[in-house]
Formats: sequence, C-alpha cells, structure tokens
Amino acid sequence: MSSVDAHDPIFEPFVEPEHRIYPKKVDGHFRRIKWGIQLLTLAIYYFLPFIRWDRGPGAPSQAVLLDLPHRRFYFFFIEIWPQEFFYATGLLILAALTLFLMNALAGRIWCGYMCPQTVWTDFFMTTERWIEGDARDRMKLDEGPWTLEKIRKKVAKHVVWLLIAWWTGGAWVLYFTDAPTLVYTLATFQPGAYETYLWIGILTFTTYVFAGWMREKLCLHACPWPRIQAALTDEYALNVAYRYDRGEPRMSLKQATGLRANGEKVGDCVDCGQCVAVCPTGVDIRKGSQLGCIQCGLCIDACDAIMTKIHRPPRLIGYDTELNVRRRECGQPTIYKPLRARTLIYAALILLIGAAMTLTLATRGDMRVSVLHDRNPLTVRLKDGGARNGYTMRLANMQSQTRRFALSIAGVEGVTPEVVGVEPDAQGHIVIEVGPDQTRETRLLLVAPEAVVKNGQAPLTITITDAESGTAVQARDVFVWP
Repeated sequence: MSSVDAHDPIFEPFVEPEHRIYPKKVDGHFRRIKWGIQLLTLAIYYFLPFIRWDRGPGAPSQAVLLDLPHRRFYFFFIEIWPQEFFYATGLLILAALTLFLMNALAGRIWCGYMCPQTVWTDFFMTTERWIEGDARDRMKLDEGPWTLEKIRKKVAKHVVWLLIAWWTGGAWVLYFTDAPTLVYTLATFQPGAYETYLWIGILTFTTYVFAGWMREKLCLHACPWPRIQAALTDEYALNVAYRYDRGEPRMSLKQATGLRANGEKVGDCVDCGQCVAVCPTGVDIRKGSQLGCIQCGLCIDACDAIMTKIHRPPRLIGYDTELNVRRRECGQPTIYKPLRARTLIYAALILLIGAAMTLTLATRGDMRVSVLHDRNPLTVRLKDGGARNGYTMRLANMQSQTRRFALSIAGVEGVTPEVVGVEPDAQGHIVIEVGPDQTRETRLLLVAPEAVVKNGQAPLTITITDAESGTAVQARDVFVWP
C-alpha cells in the first residue's frame, strides 16, 4: 500500500492549514466609511446608557433600560411590559427582513460594516497596529526573538485589549440598571455587586477572545450567516468582485507596459497582491466569491490606490455582479436591478410590520384588564339554586400614579360581582386600587340567582373604568351555567 504524500500536488487536506493573517493598513473611500460606522456604533454602545429621559416621579430616568426586576423595557418614551413581548418579536422579524434586504441589494454588507464581531475586531486590529506597527513590522516582531522591546509591545497590546474588552463588558451591564449608580457601586467596591463583577468578567473574556484571538475564524467557522446568505442571494445582488474581464491576463507592470505599447491585449491587474494584503480574512478576491469575504471593500481601496499610481482607471475591484462581468466580457451593456421582486417584497414587509407596530404603540392605552375563567370547576351550583363562576382578573396601571378602577359586569342579568379582598363602597360599587406602574391580580367571583339560571353558557363583558378620567377597557369571557 502506498502512502499519501502531503506535498503531492493532487493531495488536498480536508482542513486548510492554519496561518496567521496580518492585514495591512489601507486608506480610501470604503475605509473611511468603515471608520465612520465604527465610531458611530461604538459611541452609541458605550455612551447610550448614560443618556437621561424624564418619565416623572418614581420612574427610572435612564433612556434605554432593560429593568428585569420590575419586568420592564424602556426605550426613551416607549415602555414595554411583559404582556407586550410581541413587540420584541416584531423587532426581531424586522431585523431579519432588513438583513435579507441588505443581502439582496449588496451581499454581506452587514458583515463588512455593522456586525459587532467586525466592529470590535477592527477596533482591536487598530490598537494592535498602533502599538506593534503595520503588517510587515508585526510579522518581524512575531518571528523575531523575545527581547525586552517585544515583551513590552506584547504586554502593552494585551493590556489595551483587556481594557477595551472590560469596557465592553461593563457597558453591557449598564443597560440592565441605572448606569451612574452602578458605576459608583462598582468603583467603590460596595457589597452586593459580586454577580455584576462576574458578568463583566465573562463578557470581558468573550470579547477579548473573539475580537483579539479568533477574529476571522469566528466568521469562517462559527457564524451561520455566510451559509444562509448563499441561499438568499441572486445574480443581481451586488458583491465585492474582481472584474476579470478588465484585469486579465494579469502580469507585472513592466511586462504590461511593453505589451500595451505593441497594441496587445493586457489586463490592468499587475499581480501586486495588495488586495490580499489588506483583507482582514486573507481572501484573494481574484479567485471569485468566497466564504471568507465579508464585503468590507478594503480590497477596493487598496486596488484603487495601485491603479492611481500606474495611471489606470479605478475600480478594477468594485461592488458588481458576476452577471455584469460576463456581460462586459461579451460586449453587452451592464444591468443593475435594485428594484426587483425580492427587494420590493422585503421592503413592503418591513414597511407593513413597522407601520403596524407604530400604530399599535401610538394607540395603546395606559390601562389594561385580562380575565381567565377557572378551569376546574367551571361552575358551582349554590345551595339556594344559584350559580357561581370564578375568574382570575389582572389589572394593569401603566401610569406613574395610583389609580382607582370601578368594576361593572354586563351580559348576564342579575349577576352579582365580588372581588376577594375588596369591599364595595357606600353605593355598592366595587373599586379596585392599583399602584403606579404596577399590575394587580385579583380573584373575581360572579354569582347568578336561581331565577336566571339556564343551561349552557352566556357571553360576559367585564368593564374596568378609571374613576377620575372615565377611560374604560373591557375583557370578554363567558358565564357557565351548571
């Protein structure tokens, strides 16, 4: 039996050998766009918890707050209760549709510019370049012996990385409690904050590992979106593409200059490798669309800089479609279709769901009532021949002040309501008091006299009216006869 030689050209390993990527610094149009988005998103993430929003006395003043102990989510003027979790579902659906729309228009543009992994990895790479130098300097540093200078740079880099990761983890926990108060508590090492320290430590560790060590490996091996994206794209979606119709045949600049002077066909690509040198995932875009390409556009900037130097037109690499490359190769005009069936459907769904959520938020009231009929027993026959039904009634007061709600029943003639723990007033009305920004669960009993007892069940309307404003809400159920 002959052995397989790993150096044999026909041998292809199942797993590509690991090699460290040293992205080179680049400047240009898309690099500046990435800087702008990175600074904007990081500023929002780190400083948003400190923005104040006045909601009145007794209410939290943090603009964005996920208040788990009180089961509330605050977003500026919007307050979401647990019963309104469908808003979170709607936001997730909107996020998915937006991602689909972005993919249909410009491929993995989310991955290249707005994905948290991309943003923080770029942040970490920037600090690494600032401390250790550009790609060539980092390669020499890693390959060289361990000197005091190398130790100093490595320690400084990892200290800065840990500080960024710690700030990231600390910023995340600020969204779950009042930010200034928590910062003071953590800074003064007050007791009771051990759980918070633990979560900051976990988030610091994961950020440090993901952005500092895993980097492109997380995109290549752990993220499902590159695999899903391939099933959602079509021939009209823009992607970062090497325009081989213009770039091939590639050769050195000296060869290209001589052949071009003789009138022979020469490609604009001079095989400088700068597109690969600046890629954060090490992709050679000239080999076509690949799983590792996150569509960040840095290779476009690098190639444009070379084209400018050799006095050739820019955008040898650019946002384009494979269809257009083939059409230009055949002498046909290019086709761009941003408005097509899938983009219009995605946009319409986003507008429809967004409008529905906005409408429900704008028209929702500040009081609610829900009623749940007892399951066992459904009804009880009383000694005097009457019937009694039991319900669990929950009242919600979404204002920052105590309110009094009057109870009334309609639909069953002669029925008498009784709320356990609440005595009727002098006029015989049942008035239930609910504290500010609270819910109150009560036990409601409805008794029907023998004279009105029937068979089957009858529809029932339970009305709760604000004693001061007169605003009313209703809940519907049934009264079951024995």
